[in-house]
Amino acid sequence: MSVREWLAVAMFLAFVVGILSGFPVAWVLGGVAVLFTAIAIVVERDLGHFTGVDWSYASLVADRLWDLMDNWVLVALPMFVCMGLLLDRSGIAADLMRDLSRLFGRLRGGLAVTVALIGVVLAASTGVIGASVVLLALLGLPPMLEARYSPTYAAGTVCAIGTLGILIPPSIMLVLMADRLAMPVGDLFLGALVPGLLLAALYLAYLVVWPWLRPSVAPAPETATPVDLALAWCVLRDVLPAAGLVLAVLGSIFLGIATPTEASGVGALGALVLAGFRGRLGGTVLRDVLRETTLTTGYLFGIFVGASAFALVLRGLGGDELIARALLDLPFGPDGVVVSILLVTFLLGFFLDWIEITFIVLPLVAPVVEALGFDLVWFTVLFAVCLQTSFLTPPVGFALFYVKGVAPPEIDVRTLYVGILPFVGLQLLGLALIFCWPELATWLPSRAYGR
Repeated sequence: MSVREWLAVAMFLAFVVGILSGFPVAWVLGGVAVLFTAIAIVVERDLGHFTGVDWSYASLVADRLWDLMDNWVLVALPMFVCMGLLLDRSGIAADLMRDLSRLFGRLRGGLAVTVALIGVVLAASTGVIGASVVLLALLGLPPMLEARYSPTYAAGTVCAIGTLGILIPPSIMLVLMADRLAMPVGDLFLGALVPGLLLAALYLAYLVVWPWLRPSVAPAPETATPVDLALAWCVLRDVLPAAGLVLAVLGSIFLGIATPTEASGVGALGALVLAGFRGRLGGTVLRDVLRETTLTTGYLFGIFVGASAFALVLRGLGGDELIARALLDLPFGPDGVVVSILLVTFLLGFFLDWIEITFIVLPLVAPVVEALGFDLVWFTVLFAVCLQTSFLTPPVGFALFYVKGVAPPEIDVRTLYVGILPFVGLQLLGLALIFCWPELATWLPSRAYGR
């Protein structure tokens, strides 16, 4: 390798070390870019090795940031975040938990099934993992433990179900991926819908079957409310507002009535109307929602700035060419290259957050996969499913941290680690199914857009 390629390798390693040190992601990305620009200048000036990177080259970041801030697709980010937070504060999930637990009360593992169904509703309305996981933990863990459910079964359910929001549209991760790869967001939303529901179905199957195989995991309820028309009406009344809003947002995108940006505005307005109709906008609710939306958006755009600088300098040092050459030289064939990328992504998920992997790794490997003749929507959905595991795999599984912060004392770290193992296995099974049958990710986009 040339000196500039060694610098590219050292730059990536410095990024990993910086992330593991605990510094904010945006500062690590931007700081490493500035540091290696200075190193490249010294190497070229004093040692005589060409690097191609100097301060004038690094100044191209300003042009990239202009294009970034002029991107209308990214307007959807704060709108979807606001929509999810408003639905969280409106009490819809709490009402669903109460009614669905009565509806499935006679089913062994019915409380876990209730948590799963609420998680799917939240996933299709929030796209914010932290909010979904914490809410499900607060609503679902106490009644499951009170019903003598196994702590590992209960904790694993809450952790895994809460991560569906990163995949089922509208998903913030899919919006960011579409921006990084210059793809239509609607393509990714359509492509991820069936895989997201497939994962939800796998989770539900496990939650129903495992208690029947091991009754001690979820004992049968001693008393249960009989299902009648009044209960069915209560459930329908609570489900319809959230389901109607989700259908309005996703349906307008899929049918071509509105762009994702326009639909996100409809979603935020609809959530505001629902929260107001339920009388949940009083006190500090609206102020807290707007404040948290602003903080989340600022955090993401701070990472945008740092990632733009990092990616520019890394490419200036030939990092993208080095990665492309390394992948194409693998002796596994095209399918083996994709499997290798997914394996590395899975391992990186143990140590890095999905945001860093999306911003840095995905733009480097996607062109290689496309050059090998694979459908980019299919690969991006595969990449997204693989990244979903990063929320559950220790030591940096954020879903584990979220649950531990609000869980009862009997839910310790070991309980969380054991509880998520079956769900990580189910995620990998879902990943294998999508890999073997690409139509799971490509059929809906092809039908919608006639490709």
